[in-house]
Amino acid sequence: MARKDMLIRNCWYVAGWSYQFSTDKPVQRMLLGEPVAIWRSGDGAIVVMEDRCVHRLAPLSLGRIEGNQIRCMYHGLRFNAAGRCTQIPGQEIIPATACVRTYPVVERNDWVWVWMGDPERADPSRIAQSKALDDPRWVLKTGELHYQANYELINDNLLDLTHLAYVHATSFGAGPAWAESRPKVEAIAEGVRSSRWIIRTPPVPPLGKAADHQLVDIWTSYDFVLPGVFLLYTGIFPAGTAERCRNAAPPDDLPTLFANFTSQAVTPTSATTTSYYYSWGPAAEHGDEQMAQAMIDVATGAFLEDKLMIEAQQRIIDCAPDARPMPTSADKAITIFSRLMRSQDSEAVWITKQRTETTLTD
Repeated sequence: MARKDMLIRNCWYVAGWSYQFSTDKPVQRMLLGEPVAIWRSGDGAIVVMEDRCVHRLAPLSLGRIEGNQIRCMYHGLRFNAAGRCTQIPGQEIIPATACVRTYPVVERNDWVWVWMGDPERADPSRIAQSKALDDPRWVLKTGELHYQANYELINDNLLDLTHLAYVHATSFGAGPAWAESRPKVEAIAEGVRSSRWIIRTPPVPPLGKAADHQLVDIWTSYDFVLPGVFLLYTGIFPAGTAERCRNAAPPDDLPTLFANFTSQAVTPTSATTTSYYYSWGPAAEHGDEQMAQAMIDVATGAFLEDKLMIEAQQRIIDCAPDARPMPTSADKAITIFSRLMRSQDSEAVWITKQRTETTLTD
């Protein structure tokens, strides 16, 4: 069994929503067990740096933003956006070593993405293609949760949707077909794709035009891409559509009775804690802001069901960390993705459950 305390550095991680960071004050985030300070400089650019002043190791997240620089509010050292100390009150000579580590950061589609590994490998083209909140094709609302559990347990949950029939039978109205049928699972360049038809099933709210149909065919297809980003499209069609499509993906121009999209990101904050950011909403042709809010409220309720189960699962694992899970045929996507994750790092960070220090291994 792969260790569940391995954190992969050489990936882009979501540190939060763009609207959570401003020029008013810095914000602390924990990423892979390390504290970082995130702030906007006077020109609006996002800066991510080690949340640790070089002088007395005070957190810069308690500092003050001064234009394009940040000042530690313990003894007043000031740093520019590149992490270089530019002022030490009462001292003219500034040592060349007076620098704070900064991290590659990209702001894209309303998420702030941070690269915690080798900066030479920080390729922005590898950032997952989530949906922007102002994408005119969709009406999206946002949410977030924080888990007392290892991030891979949340990844596993998203990679195996058979749990919908049991954990979310009420909240999402998922039927037994989610557990009894197996999706088509295939490896893609940066992750895994899982697609399936749910055939001749009663539609569940929100319905849109599907309200006029007793039975519908539902097409779901998601990409789960590095390091834990879930991008799910769902389309509802008249019953018989799956057969007409020969159980393959419906054409892009095939009209839907209802459609929605969700982007979800899993970010390990330590070996045993995880942040979870998500958006969800209907296609603009099928819904409005009110519907989108109702959908995100339902989603949050469902994700709290996941949280209850996963945190309980973590407590059981902690009691017997060497116990091995028995795989089933539903685990194909988990296996593919886990192998891909471990291929990303030649330098794996191991954070033990007993201590917070990190050890780099070549």
